[in-house]
Amino acid sequence: MLGIFEKLSPKRSSRFGLWAFVCDNVRMISSQRQHLILSRLRTRGAVRITALSKELGVSAMTIRRDIAELADKGLLKRVHGGAVTTSTLLSEPLFSVKSQMDIGLKDAIAQEAIKYVAPGDVIAIGGGTTAYVFAQHLLESQQSSGITILTNSIPVAELVQALESKDVEVIVTGGVITRSNSLVGPIADKVVASLRVNTVFLGTHSVSIPRGFLMPNSLEAATDMAMMDIADRTIVLTDHTKWSCTSLSLFARFDQVDTVITDDGLDPDSAAKTKDLVKELVLAHQSETIEESEQTHG
Repeated sequence: MLGIFEKLSPKRSSRFGLWAFVCDNVRMISSQRQHLILSRLRTRGAVRITALSKELGVSAMTIRRDIAELADKGLLKRVHGGAVTTSTLLSEPLFSVKSQMDIGLKDAIAQEAIKYVAPGDVIAIGGGTTAYVFAQHLLESQQSSGITILTNSIPVAELVQALESKDVEVIVTGGVITRSNSLVGPIADKVVASLRVNTVFLGTHSVSIPRGFLMPNSLEAATDMAMMDIADRTIVLTDHTKWSCTSLSLFARFDQVDTVITDDGLDPDSAAKTKDLVKELVLAHQSETIEESEQTHG
């Protein structure tokens, strides 16, 4: 290699050296980005492409390539709009992180879900970000008039508390706080068992065919089961990415759920199998505006 440099003219040698430096620097930056992505995953459990793009000052396409390379190495799991840690079997990303994932999908699901609420209903809303987005849409709709909400979700309770109109009553279970800002455990279960609701709306960490719906936290799974026990009807709200996840604790079999509301991104095979197992499967359609926004912003 030294002989080659000696044969090059000073001008060509200078250009070659500059090109080599640029190549090495690009590789170094890519390595640093990927190291930071993994660091964020270790502390947060999930990352979003748009946030990483802004933080690192690079395009969303660059972040997608980094995530794809890390996924090929088995160091993370790609999801719509970002990535999650491969150790999500036993852990749950923080609520603040999950609330930024798959926003368009959650909005579409929520719009379908509010059709299952009538003014004056007594309902229960579980923890998680999909249930939270449902609560947001519900409280902005006419269906929320005179309803009572039982919830173990601190963010949902805060939503109701922030309403200028006090037409909606909220009952909070109490209990131990999880990473997803849900209240779980014996205290929560005891409060839930003393009540009755028309419909319970629950999120899920993963969907397993033919097993059912799962959570990484066994206490949260138990509290979800307690809510199902007091409800006349159970509705699960979940986006299509949850069919590719796995988790630890089963909280509901398919035959225990009345309706599953997901988005139309669910692959046809999973949709057909789920439809055979559950009483009702609803595929919410994302508007073109939402889809274009997701593609533009990562």
